[in-house]
Amino acid sequence: MRNDEEIWTLVDAKKAAFEALSDRIWDKPEIAYTEFASVAEHTDMLRAQGFRVTEGIAGIPTAVMGEAGDEGPVIAILGEYDALPGLSQEAGVAEPRPLPGNGLGHGCGHNLLGSAALLAATAVKDWLDANGVKGRVRYYGCPAEEGGAAKAFMVREGAFKDVDIAITWHPMHFSAVNDAQSLANTRLDFTFTGRASHAAAARHLGRSALDAVELMSVGVNYLREHMPSDARIHYAYLDAGGVAPNVVQGRAVVRYAVRARDLAQMQALVARVRKVAEGAALMTETAVDIKVISAVSNLMGNAPLERAMQVNFERLGPPQWDDADRAFARAIQATLSDEDLAAPYKKAGLPMRRDEPLAEAILPLGQTGVPMIGSTDVGDVSWVVPLVQADGATCAVGTPFHSWQLTAQGKTPMAKKGMVHVAKVMAATALDAIRDPALVAAAKADLAERTRETPYVCPLPPDVMPPLQPRPAG
Repeated sequence: MRNDEEIWTLVDAKKAAFEALSDRIWDKPEIAYTEFASVAEHTDMLRAQGFRVTEGIAGIPTAVMGEAGDEGPVIAILGEYDALPGLSQEAGVAEPRPLPGNGLGHGCGHNLLGSAALLAATAVKDWLDANGVKGRVRYYGCPAEEGGAAKAFMVREGAFKDVDIAITWHPMHFSAVNDAQSLANTRLDFTFTGRASHAAAARHLGRSALDAVELMSVGVNYLREHMPSDARIHYAYLDAGGVAPNVVQGRAVVRYAVRARDLAQMQALVARVRKVAEGAALMTETAVDIKVISAVSNLMGNAPLERAMQVNFERLGPPQWDDADRAFARAIQATLSDEDLAAPYKKAGLPMRRDEPLAEAILPLGQTGVPMIGSTDVGDVSWVVPLVQADGATCAVGTPFHSWQLTAQGKTPMAKKGMVHVAKVMAATALDAIRDPALVAAAKADLAERTRETPYVCPLPPDVMPPLQPRPAG
């Protein structure tokens, strides 16, 4: 039996327990830095599987690390388990049907992400035990990927300093090696402080913080014409100053997300947005306080690891769907627009197909078309450790992420098949690194060359700490 087949067998041997773990995480969605129940589930599973557990990694209560093995290379497999607000949805139903409660939901598939990563790490541990091979495998349970930049804080605190290779994945439409494209991203809060007054009797005495926020919005809209085409700026009002129109609002807060292709472009764009805010404050005779909330780097690719992972994808082949999987995927697709259905094909550089509701093939390495890229704190890890990321087919092709449709698919048999499939790919890639010192050396050399002229600088200001949340009572 080839080693890759042996590791796949080890994944299959324990898949039921990790599918159940994924369901439990889906059932208790928690947003950034509040993942106390989710990290407890992952910690319990680590202990049950015989890992040495370290809790509170980098001072974050909802981060955990489990390690197995000794000596040899250190292979890290990264997982996530945070959810999103406003995406509550009944499982397995192809129509909007929010569940009662707090409105949270796993609309990005992180219930699958963490469970598959831990399944892969467990299979590697079991393989090391069975074969007496020197090597260490670690599972990092990482919270707050959705806007919280937890991995950036973990990198800053040295959580990955002795890791040789890092592997991770994300739920996606197609099975493929991720093309390592993402945008560096900073989130900033702009708090404008003016002077409240009666909007009719003493309007001349007021200095409106809300006016400042709106003028900032106008200024940033003009700025969009003069920034790189692949940069992005978004905003959300956190505090519009109240609900009384007869009061000049004395305080207002707006949060901006500023994204760009790399850290240098992002920092330059942030400086321009800051100037717009300062101009808005000057025009309204208000004061503005600017606070960085989070920041992440762009992804750094790694050619040797990407080639190794592609080989494992091709050896394994695509997930094996059945007619029930395809039927539910078609039901989900019926709720989507033509633009939704076409988007993943455009990203992959493929002609659109309406006869395959689920991905039936492995994409070739480097198969890309029109980039449609977001941001991830995995980027910061990729700057300090050679890292490769898989895309795992787990949903109907065309499903928008951060949508009720994605949440609805999170507990389906097809999602679990995709989760187990990508766990096999990650586990086999981890074994490649453990067995082949030349692969590790080549991966490290690739990273060194990519960062030779632009060494990693953490995008988080030194005084910015993770916005930790209190543990719920009881």
